[in-house]
Amino acid sequence: MPENRAAKIAEPFVCGGTAATMASIAIHPMDLAKVRMQLFGQLNPGKPVPSFATILTNMVKSDGITSIYKGVDAAIGRQLVYGTARIGLHRAISDELKKRNDGKAISFGMKALSGMASGSIAVCIGTPFDIALVRLQSDSMAPAAERKNYKNVMDALTRTVKEEGPAALYKGLAPNILRGMSMNVGQLACYDQAKEMVAKLLNDPMTNGPAFTTQIGASLVAGFTAAAFSMPFDLIKSRLMAQKPDPISGKMPYSGVVDCAASILKTEGPLGLFSGFSAYYGRCAPHAMIVLLCTESITSGYRKAWGY
Repeated sequence: MPENRAAKIAEPFVCGGTAATMASIAIHPMDLAKVRMQLFGQLNPGKPVPSFATILTNMVKSDGITSIYKGVDAAIGRQLVYGTARIGLHRAISDELKKRNDGKAISFGMKALSGMASGSIAVCIGTPFDIALVRLQSDSMAPAAERKNYKNVMDALTRTVKEEGPAALYKGLAPNILRGMSMNVGQLACYDQAKEMVAKLLNDPMTNGPAFTTQIGASLVAGFTAAAFSMPFDLIKSRLMAQKPDPISGKMPYSGVVDCAASILKTEGPLGLFSGFSAYYGRCAPHAMIVLLCTESITSGYRKAWGY
């Protein structure tokens, strides 16, 4: 039936985007703490970076419980665009590659290529929402006189364009593409590969999809690889997206990806590229597990609803 064909084409995008949005809402406080930890070294050179628990506790004490969900509207908008595209495209490309491989499992190299292609395309579509999200999350860290006090995601987007021009919505695009590629390889490609390996260990035939234990094991692996692969790029992306011109000289702190990375290595050392890893891993691991587990469950329900 034509409607079933359309439903099958839309399946990875609908199911992946829904799962990504649910996961983003669930882990938003961790994402907020992660961004603040990443920017702390830039705003407070030489001072030790506080833990994510300390950051969240201080925010609740000073601004109330709702403060830890600052920018959640931008996070939802980002996932509806970026999350839908990166997961949907990866699944669509992987399924097509598997089909061309006579239905057999494709190699990890092919899975990685699918992850990199879909991740880079998704980033190009979703970067404006990423800009808005980082700015909403980091604005209160700036001195009171320099704060923008954005009201919501649309206010952040429109004011950024008005004050800095349309190109400002794509600040940090290069590291964001690298981050998107590494994230997709670490999360989606590694999940697909780990699922096959865990299934063999657990003697799971996966005839009607992977067993729940297989999903859990594979998602645990994917949570770690996603964080480890993408952390340095995510840090550079956050610094470039949050940077503002010096009020006196008008000069930006960083001229680009290489300059930002070099500055971090010089002032904070090699470990500076992994500043905030505890919060980042605390965000990536549960986010990956929620996305991957929910995608499997939502896909199963979606197929039953459409009768195929």
